[in-house]
Amino acid sequence: MGFWDWFTGGDDKAKADVVSSPPPGPPSPQQIADSLVRIDEMAAQARVPVPVLSRVHRVTKRLREILPRMRNAGLDSADEYSMIATATSYLPESLETYIRLPRDWADTRPIEGGKTSLLLLVDQLDLLGATVDKMYDAVLQNDANALITHGRFLQQKFGGEAPTAPPAPPVRQTAPSTNILDL
Repeated sequence: MGFWDWFTGGDDKAKADVVSSPPPGPPSPQQIADSLVRIDEMAAQARVPVPVLSRVHRVTKRLREILPRMRNAGLDSADEYSMIATATSYLPESLETYIRLPRDWADTRPIEGGKTSLLLLVDQLDLLGATVDKMYDAVLQNDANALITHGRFLQQKFGGEAPTAPPAPPVRQTAPSTNILDL
């Protein structure tokens, strides 16, 4: 950078390169999966209490179940953003904040509303778990609706009444007994 560049604010070509670079997009499914692995490892390595560990695993497990369906989930952008943010920000930040505290202080000292840091974290994890369960239900409901729609199509295409009750099990035919006691 020369004197004139310094005086005028820099090299115009360098500015153009910075401006023209596209903003980073949302994380890829692989990046989200990697984040979930890091969260599970962080909880295990920090030796968090069992109630925390079980809740962390509940949330990461459910997110892993949603992840392959994310592309076809039919989630609106707010739900998709919430799912991604839970995996990459909300969950790890809650856990990291708790882990930074000394364990004896975090688990015994009331800090808000008579609750310890441990209890506050458990409440946060329960809220995240319930939210992720709702997302999962919404994803599966889309698949169920597709099944219903396909069944209606088949009904229209091939006609006839749809059975209202499951078919009766097949009747087992037995050979006539030759035992004299059976007569």
